[in-house]
Amino acid sequence: MLLGGLLVFAGSGLALGAALGLTGLLILQFVAGGSTFVAIDAVWNVLNSFTLSAIPLFIMLGEIMLRSGLSNRIYSALTPVFQSIPGGLLHTNIAVCTLFGAVSGSSLSTAAAVGSVAYPEMKQRGYNRNMVVGSLAGGGTLGLLIPPSLSLLIYGALTETSIGKLFLAGIIPGLMFAVFFMIYVFLRCRMQAGLNPSEQNTASATTIILGIASLWPFLLLIFAIMGSIAFGLATPTEAAGVGVIATIILGFSWGTLTLKTLARSLYLAILLYASIAFVVMGATILAQAVSLLGVPQEILETVREANLGRWTVLLIVVIVYLLLGCFFDGLSLMIMTLPIVVPLMSGLGFDVIWLGVIITIMIEIGQVTPPVGLNLSVLVSVTKDEVSLGEAALATVPYWLILLAGVAILAALPELALFLPEQLM
Repeated sequence: MLLGGLLVFAGSGLALGAALGLTGLLILQFVAGGSTFVAIDAVWNVLNSFTLSAIPLFIMLGEIMLRSGLSNRIYSALTPVFQSIPGGLLHTNIAVCTLFGAVSGSSLSTAAAVGSVAYPEMKQRGYNRNMVVGSLAGGGTLGLLIPPSLSLLIYGALTETSIGKLFLAGIIPGLMFAVFFMIYVFLRCRMQAGLNPSEQNTASATTIILGIASLWPFLLLIFAIMGSIAFGLATPTEAAGVGVIATIILGFSWGTLTLKTLARSLYLAILLYASIAFVVMGATILAQAVSLLGVPQEILETVREANLGRWTVLLIVVIVYLLLGCFFDGLSLMIMTLPIVVPLMSGLGFDVIWLGVIITIMIEIGQVTPPVGLNLSVLVSVTKDEVSLGEAALATVPYWLILLAGVAILAALPELALFLPEQLM
């Protein structure tokens, strides 16, 4: 009934939240002895959660950032830093995505904001278009891993895991991927001529220092959000609230934010949160049904009897996420799979904080995996179809492989994700 319900409802074109919720209600009604009242309590408890209330605030923050013109200021400030390095502005793309992701929490917002600024500029300078789109798609994925991250926030809320520890766990892996992306760009442009034009003017050290120094309002915003969480001065919800207010002030004083743009940002944030909340409601109902039936425990027992081993199970989970990432958007996929994956993996001895980072990376991979890969679709739109979806997907393959290699590195060295949470919280 679980598999059949999901296939029938999802295949009929219903919204994913409705498909998940209806499947859960069927199981509760006909298999769990008419326990549908459990679903109502569960949905109320989740949506009434103080932790989950941070999600709409971080979504608002990301939407305001996207439309406030701040990405233009950041891009201009960092351009001189990488101008004379092989790869040039391709490095700037990744650096700006890293900084922007440290505030927006959204992969799509990051890719859209940086792409709308970077692509026209780099196209005019003669950069290889596919290489530009690849760097933006890969860099955009960092928005989901570098805190504050919507993915880690939802994971923590639904699994009752410390949001602060999850945010800290994402910092080192996020910076690691940014460095790996830059190394790839450097080596590729060094070995293959014509991917980036040779810059005639080399920026002076003074210009570089002044450009970085001009970012102080933005860096202060990042520290205000993450520092208050890391040092226990504020909850994620309180930090997000302060972040929204600070971003509005910064957008009016440092960017190009107007009252009309602000109203538009808030409206789009409400729509996005409504779609996420609808999926959360459906997944919560299904999670209750799955939990009452003891599905995770049954799977865990089957795995133990089969003597598969924890690493084999991890490999299977990674493959399942890779396959499902072709058909579902990242956050929907995560919400849908958490009720089964988290109890299974924690039962096998995996740390839930580390697991949150691994699942987020798998979600990132899904963001650049066609045909659904939302980062690719957004960037194809940014280029006004000058780069096709197929070309964008091929250009992103190296970043896809780097993300997958990162999963293996974190499996071998879990301390990369767990060091900061253990030291600071």
